[in-house]
Amino acid sequence: MRSYIAEIKESSPLYGNTHILWINNPTKIYMIPGQFLMIYIGDSYAPLLGRALSIHRLRNNDGDQEFALLFEVVGQGTHWLSQRSPGEKIRFVGPLGNGFKIESKIQRTLLVGGGIGCAPLVWLADDLSRQGKDVTLLLGGRTKKQIFPPELLPPSVEVIATTEDGSFGQKGLLTSPFKDLLSWSDQVFSCGPKAMFEAMYGILLESGSSKSIQILMEEHMACGFGICYSCAIFPQKGGVKLVCNDGPMFDIREIYA
Repeated sequence: MRSYIAEIKESSPLYGNTHILWINNPTKIYMIPGQFLMIYIGDSYAPLLGRALSIHRLRNNDGDQEFALLFEVVGQGTHWLSQRSPGEKIRFVGPLGNGFKIESKIQRTLLVGGGIGCAPLVWLADDLSRQGKDVTLLLGGRTKKQIFPPELLPPSVEVIATTEDGSFGQKGLLTSPFKDLLSWSDQVFSCGPKAMFEAMYGILLESGSSKSIQILMEEHMACGFGICYSCAIFPQKGGVKLVCNDGPMFDIREIYA
């Protein structure tokens, strides 16, 4: 697996406790929404272990391609990343894992992002919007500080936000608008906590729908490519899967059926 050294082009807080880094794509590495990178932290913070971060967005800047990482600042590693400045270099391995698979004939797409799970869905929303698809993005968090700013999304993307404390959008959980819009959608994509996926699967069963729901599983990783088994998950039907190699994208039935 190839390692890259790339230059940070932009670094800033974005909303709440989240931070965004824009990084030069040194050789225009091909990436698809849902894949992730292993980002390696400076010498004082466990340099041998990477941090798995979803690719958040792509952009062209004066002919150069750049990609973004969006992350919550929650520990030493993410704090270190948030303190990097434009012009500094960062090492990463990737892209890794299996990303989202968009069916060619679908039109109405429903994206469900819980908390920082919105990070890879923003790029997917960008991509689907460019293809002329109908895109509804559900964003959920405990408070307004955990909601990605809707104004940063393409104008064609419909955003429905829920917060548990009612500080922004609808008061409650994402499962309420998800239940309302499941029958409308042709294809569903989601990233967020396990409890959200479990609730979504229950709604899917209750609806009797046979449609696919593609989910990105979030697990701590030490290597990112199937050696350490730290990201092992155990589907309901038995066996073991590695989020880094078998995922991070799974059909929800692979895990919860």
